[in-house]
Amino acid sequence: MLYPRIIPCLLIQDGGLVKTINFKNPTYVGDPINAVKIFNEKEVDELIVLDIDATINSHEPNFKLIEQLAAECRMPLCYGGGITTVNQIQKIISLGVEKVSICSSTVENQKLLLNGAEIVGSQSIVGAIDIVKKNKNYFVSKNAGDKIMDIDPEDLILKYIDSNVGEIFINFVNEDGEMNGYDYEYIDKIYSKINVPLTVIGGAGKLDDFKKLFKKFNLIGAAAGSYFVFKGIYKAVLINYISKEDKLKLFKNTYV
Repeated sequence: MLYPRIIPCLLIQDGGLVKTINFKNPTYVGDPINAVKIFNEKEVDELIVLDIDATINSHEPNFKLIEQLAAECRMPLCYGGGITTVNQIQKIISLGVEKVSICSSTVENQKLLLNGAEIVGSQSIVGAIDIVKKNKNYFVSKNAGDKIMDIDPEDLILKYIDSNVGEIFINFVNEDGEMNGYDYEYIDKIYSKINVPLTVIGGAGKLDDFKKLFKKFNLIGAAAGSYFVFKGIYKAVLINYISKEDKLKLFKNTYV
């Protein structure tokens, strides 16, 4: 039986592992290579690595770091940040990364998704969308909320599907680091319109948040950052993952 993916998401800035709240005020929390080694031991389903420096500052992806991450990683790896050309997509995949997440650059250049899918295959192309909620309305944003676009996320989702992406990744910027639960209402609004795998991030703070998400949306991918980096009410830095026992209980209670 297929089960949902539970996916740690690591944010990289200046080569270090950081955590943010609403993608602002990044706090250094450790070395990304060490985090990957820990996640290897915990046998996580998949790992997402997003270089927020490359995206915000329009830098090329850090291929040396990507190569190091891919060499160390023993689970499927998805990388995002600074990707603007098909050549960059090809190089990242050639380094051993399974999927590339392409976000800000596709708002104005959706051909990048289509051309990337033609070259490396749809299964390796993830169309990512940063969503900002403002006055009860939802908007596409660039650079993790720095620039709000007059674009309805639903319209962009449909364009991504037309561009032959293999997966859609939705980041709820307002929920980043808040640990108050996913935006279930908006996910419910768009879920039935998406005919490819969907992964969401933003808001996971406890095991029940995953349980609620899976019970309502079945095989959706659940990504989280703070949940897998912090522990306890004082948010002590501790790289962690859901234990095998809790994971089995979570799926049993959700699907039985």
